[in-house]
Amino acid sequence: MHSVSRYLGSGLLLLLFFAGTAVAETPKLVVYSYDSFTSDWGPGPKVKTAFEAQCGCTIELVGLEDGVSMLNRLKLEGANTRADLLLGIDTNLTDEARATGLFEDHQLTLRNSSLPKPWQNSLFLPYDYGYFAFIYNREKLAQPPVSLHQLVEDSEGPSILVQDPRTSTPGLGLLLWIKKVYGDQADEAWARLSKRIVTVSKGWSEAYGLFLKGEADMVLSYTTSPAYHMIAEQDMRFAAAPFSEGHYQQIEVAGLVKSSKQKPLARQFLEFMIGEEFQSIIPANNWMYPAALAPDKLPSEFGQLIDPSPALLFDDKLIATERKKWVDEWLEVMSR
Repeated sequence: MHSVSRYLGSGLLLLLFFAGTAVAETPKLVVYSYDSFTSDWGPGPKVKTAFEAQCGCTIELVGLEDGVSMLNRLKLEGANTRADLLLGIDTNLTDEARATGLFEDHQLTLRNSSLPKPWQNSLFLPYDYGYFAFIYNREKLAQPPVSLHQLVEDSEGPSILVQDPRTSTPGLGLLLWIKKVYGDQADEAWARLSKRIVTVSKGWSEAYGLFLKGEADMVLSYTTSPAYHMIAEQDMRFAAAPFSEGHYQQIEVAGLVKSSKQKPLARQFLEFMIGEEFQSIIPANNWMYPAALAPDKLPSEFGQLIDPSPALLFDDKLIATERKKWVDEWLEVMSR
């Protein structure tokens, strides 16, 4: 009996060992993104479920404040980062991200691109795009500004909520939008606008939440934001104010971290990211235009959104060169 039980016990230990080994060998992909992507109401959970169903892996989504915060975190962690992928920096940050030397070529081609212009970047792959805009409630603001000049220069104009360009991609987008329109007079524009800024938040989620609570007349967001209210809430009160100068464009991208120990899996995710299943999740979950999905597959409500043209955009190399100086100018004005 002792010998039988010993073998039974040994067999049980072997089974437990192999079971433990199988669990341990399930690969994990760590993806840094922004909190509105990873949140329960964002696209992250749907993306996670869809990819895990085909990859035999687990995805750990790490939600950070915003794209700028994400890149700052990666810079601090360097080659010791846990991240395999960064998903959610944008073209205003791609040259700065490239200069870190922390990313590796994705080795993929963007098929069926729906971007306004052809995509040529071997380090970063786009998954969606949009245009910054100021959102308002039609029932509370009967006559929104019709231009950036009017928003800035009307001393009796609406109160606004914006985001910090040091930590937020929309915040950086507004900084660049004002610089694009005002050039060397951007500091004067900020000095005028600052009198009606209620809060400068670290990220988009905080600012938009305050807006929905009625803390200000308008909030910096996206031309696509009203689609959320139309589709998710059947609420037609919210709109983006079309500005005659045009709207600053954002293209969001993902990048493969060079120090990743899961590079084949990371590239598999990037391939999945530009495929129809992922792309179909974007419009009614991330509330942006997908980078590789035919227009006829967008929700019909997207046809009711404003025309953001002309699209305004700085070259990413210029932004990498000038960004610190422009942020310092902004800080100087805002601290007066």
